[in-house]
Amino acid sequence: MQHNILAAAACGVSDFIAAQGGCPDQVFHRAGVEERALGQPTLALDLRAYVAMMEVAAAETGNDNFGLVFGRQFQPEMLGLIGSIALAAPTLGAALDHLARLFPFHQQATETRFVREGELLRLEYRILDGRIVERRQDAELTMGMFANVVRACLGPAWMPEEVHFEHPKPEGWRQHESLFDAPAHFGQPTNAILLRDRHLDRRMPGGDMARLTGLCGTLIDIARGTGTPPLLDRVKAEVRARLPEGPTYVEDIADRLGIARWTLQRRLADEGLSFSDLVEGVRRDLAAVYIRQRHVPVADIGALLGYSEVSAFSRAFRRWFGMSPAKMRDAKG
Repeated sequence: MQHNILAAAACGVSDFIAAQGGCPDQVFHRAGVEERALGQPTLALDLRAYVAMMEVAAAETGNDNFGLVFGRQFQPEMLGLIGSIALAAPTLGAALDHLARLFPFHQQATETRFVREGELLRLEYRILDGRIVERRQDAELTMGMFANVVRACLGPAWMPEEVHFEHPKPEGWRQHESLFDAPAHFGQPTNAILLRDRHLDRRMPGGDMARLTGLCGTLIDIARGTGTPPLLDRVKAEVRARLPEGPTYVEDIADRLGIARWTLQRRLADEGLSFSDLVEGVRRDLAAVYIRQRHVPVADIGALLGYSEVSAFSRAFRRWFGMSPAKMRDAKG
């Protein structure tokens, strides 16, 4: 099943790739994205191809923090309907609430939430499509986009209290803390920016209720009939989020999804899977991505995948790929 994203999300990416020393045509060809589609903000792009485009762009330009830097300069008005909705909201709080509630209409198979955590608020984001495993660049640019919605109200000097990412700590992580001027935490259950609630009633400079109502209706009409992500994708997303915490249990995932344990097990059986098979598959797919990040110690990869002992991870790795983690790293040069 194809999940889509509106092409406005890639606004300016061609020029940015070129400015970073890459070849846009090469990036689009390798990712399977048609450049002409990028200039039509309400046209749907394949979400997998879009996310792959950002990963390919990082490799093509030689900038491992491509998504981070691209997101830092990506202004809300560039984001098409969902960005315009945030800008048209009456207050900052309303802007972030609308952004979180309606973002899945802009980008399918995605969960966004605006929730309270103690004295802080969290604007969270994660992709639910379990086939999209390598997605670091997308996560980093999206956190930059979200932060710029707040800056549209509070000014360019505003910075979040913290920023969270679901992927392992990259080699150039200091640039993350520099650009956000905040602690950056990696290997988290979801991507998020954390902020204080003291300015939620601040008026948005371009607030316009009539415009807001019209924009919301247009976005929903464009996305009508998209439905919710398949159960299998939602289960994989919950498993991925919980792996760094340790062993993952079917009861916990069923509770999070609001269904009975036996119902979840039956639905997985209909797909030819057991819960342990699914967890194994998520771990294997992530291991194949993480092992290429040579700066991440093997023990840390094991911990991110829920293994308490590196020996257990190494045994599983040999079972999946027929070689040790160290040997695969050597083979990939």
